[in-house]
Amino acid sequence: MTTLLTVDRLKVSYPTRTGVIEAVRGVSLTLGRERLGIVGESGSGKSQTGRAIMGLTPKHGIVTADRLDFSGIDLLKASVGERRRLRGKRIAMILQDPKYSLDPVMTIGRQICETLRTHEKIAKAEARERALAMLEAVQIRDPQRVFDLYPHEVSGGMGQRAMIAMMLIAGPELLIADEPTSALDVTVQLDVLRIMDRLVAERGMGLIFVSHDLRLVSSFCDRVIVMYAGKIVEELAAADLKHAQHPYTRGLLNCMPEIGANRHPLPVLDRKPEWAA
Repeated sequence: MTTLLTVDRLKVSYPTRTGVIEAVRGVSLTLGRERLGIVGESGSGKSQTGRAIMGLTPKHGIVTADRLDFSGIDLLKASVGERRRLRGKRIAMILQDPKYSLDPVMTIGRQICETLRTHEKIAKAEARERALAMLEAVQIRDPQRVFDLYPHEVSGGMGQRAMIAMMLIAGPELLIADEPTSALDVTVQLDVLRIMDRLVAERGMGLIFVSHDLRLVSSFCDRVIVMYAGKIVEELAAADLKHAQHPYTRGLLNCMPEIGANRHPLPVLDRKPEWAA
């Protein structure tokens, strides 16, 4: 399997008045043309890892790594202009909530076309045609109508589909999906996952899927990385997630509700200091 991304001892930290906050502490991973899930609690460093790969860490953040390589490109040494050219064209990121990620004063169609025309020199008419085709590919029933709508005029599910269309329009090789279904109801979640699964398979992309939902990740991804306090504590095949050995992963699995089981009182994760060491 061809390796698209190599991350070796990635660290992300933020200096503050009270000291340095280490958001990511030595994460190492590789990604081919597969679906890699990253799970863990809020604050475990999942999103910070994805943003560091994208080059979207805030200016006051400090990103270091022994190696951060995408398809032969050293992302640590890449210039600001080169990182900008990579984002959207070769590496794309679906952010968590379309209400906050889409520009509220631009129509959906204009935003998709802007993404495409930023990376390809094409006429407005061709950009519109490709944007409409992409909206249709993410199963929006009336792409002509949705093209001219503003983000506040569509539902959460449709907004997320529009976000996926915007991230895929330029044909990226690597897609980072940061909890793309967390703001959606269950039926819409399944639709969005089916769309992503089909597009990733058809385009041969690598996918990093960030989520809190262990059941979702175990059924959707090929491999799973479990993060705690900025570090990877366990890595295993998605199908083997229920057989995880690390006590933190076992604790997360134990906290999930089970139909027909007596879950009173609800389990509480008993964190150990050595997990964060």
